[in-house]
Amino acid sequence: MVTTSKPAKGSSTADPAADATSATMVFGMRLVLAISALLTLYIAPADLDFKSGLGAVIFSAYAIHSAMLYLAARLHRNPFWHGRTVYWLDLGWYALMVYFSGGNNSFFVPFFFFVILTTSFQWGFEEGARMSLASAAVLAVAALTVNPDTDLAHLLLRITFVLVLGYMIAYWGEMGIVQRRRLGLLRHVSRMFNPRFGVAQTLTSLLEETRAFYQASTCILLMREDDDANWLLRSVSAQHAGRAATVARMSDAAAAPLLGFPAGHKVLYNQPLDARLPWSGEARSRASDGRWETIDAAPCEQLADLFEACSFISAPLPLRRGAGRIYVVSASRRFNRSDAAFLAQVVGQAFPVIENIALLDSMASEAAFRERQKIARDLHDTTIQPYIGLRHALSAMRHGATPDNPLLDDLDKLIAMSGEVIGDMRNFARNVRKNDGSGEPELMTALRRQARQIREFYGLDIELRIVPEVDISDRLAAEVFQIVNEGMSNIRKHTRARVGAVTLATVSRCLQIDIDNENPDGTPGAFLPGSIAERAAALGGGIEITHPDGTTRVRVSIPL
Repeated sequence: MVTTSKPAKGSSTADPAADATSATMVFGMRLVLAISALLTLYIAPADLDFKSGLGAVIFSAYAIHSAMLYLAARLHRNPFWHGRTVYWLDLGWYALMVYFSGGNNSFFVPFFFFVILTTSFQWGFEEGARMSLASAAVLAVAALTVNPDTDLAHLLLRITFVLVLGYMIAYWGEMGIVQRRRLGLLRHVSRMFNPRFGVAQTLTSLLEETRAFYQASTCILLMREDDDANWLLRSVSAQHAGRAATVARMSDAAAAPLLGFPAGHKVLYNQPLDARLPWSGEARSRASDGRWETIDAAPCEQLADLFEACSFISAPLPLRRGAGRIYVVSASRRFNRSDAAFLAQVVGQAFPVIENIALLDSMASEAAFRERQKIARDLHDTTIQPYIGLRHALSAMRHGATPDNPLLDDLDKLIAMSGEVIGDMRNFARNVRKNDGSGEPELMTALRRQARQIREFYGLDIELRIVPEVDISDRLAAEVFQIVNEGMSNIRKHTRARVGAVTLATVSRCLQIDIDNENPDGTPGAFLPGSIAERAAALGGGIEITHPDGTTRVRVSIPL
């Protein structure tokens, strides 16, 4: 029996258009079957062995039912019509058709395979197996009801044929669904990497996608880049889906239990179903070019207790430098060998790209550091000195002005503003030169500085609300700063608002930026901030404009 992770309940595909197309095709085939049954009824009625005239009504009603479903799927393109209930109704129709056309000798017994096949390839093994059992039971009841003295050997042969072929169809249907989902995950993994988001966010996305695919409790990644560094442990769990990964540094001794398997081996462990059934458990490993071999279950049991799980699969990381392992852990379901093999394929495709992103990120960081050092060296001579000269000139003008000069207040304000700008520039140059990464994140510092200047220069009070869990890379932070800065400038330029707010939060694996302002002149008309929309689109996100509680909100969502 196939035990690989299944699609979400009640859905066979994440694409509504594909689901609607599939419904149209299947409903068209149902209509063909209904028409063929009617044609058989009128071409050779004597061969059908009708027990009453009601049979013709049943055949006609099924044809009308099929035509209505086909038209609904064709005209409305709504996947709602493609639910499980439709196929269980088909089972009832076929039972009536078999009953009114001879029971065990009916021409329409093969119709049962239509519902078995469609449900199997739509929802997998379990639904297909249920439909096979129900079809066999319905066939037996209909045949015995029509003729209690029917040939039992013939009936048993037909029931067995339905069960066996139905099981095979259900198995192949499940395998088809699994392969489509695996190809979808590999395609998504190859497309989801964006160097702007950095390595940490890319690893978190990979872990969350892998955990969701296997419907597991936890996904754990243990790795280090070289022999001298500590191990870095990242984990995501179903309880905290959508949040950033939990990150911890570990020594060699602390990481040893997770590294107790042979290097390069995939590992599969399933806890016994019961202590009295030790043979129902499984602990195996496999090299990249070898066979699955039984290993000592004691270390696996200890890891399962550590994970608070009943099963796990693990695969080594294909790193050019360093080493590591990935674990997919479940507290409820059991894995099989193909699950472990596919996990190795996922990391085999993902980590070369991740290492390239890490290299690119390192090169960009070094280049940025050298550029910052150059800016720090040039800043004093090219920028701070002219401001100092300007401040001295303003001070001289202030001292030379008479006490009754009406410009004294303006001169005092300009002197204070120039002093603040000089102080900010000196702090900026000092931070660039130190570059120790301590203190408040640079994004927060830059946004607070910008909000303070807007409040002092223009009288616009912008409140910053940044959730502490927001953790983004430096390059994405630079894009976020430009978006927020543009939003604050738009409030100043295009509204008469005196109060606004900027909120940064992580919601459902998206960075959500809300830029709010009051509406003293009433709700504005429809508008679209072009620069912000373009930046959001370049990051794979979108923009939404709403007016909650009499305010205007520009919401930017960037997928992480």
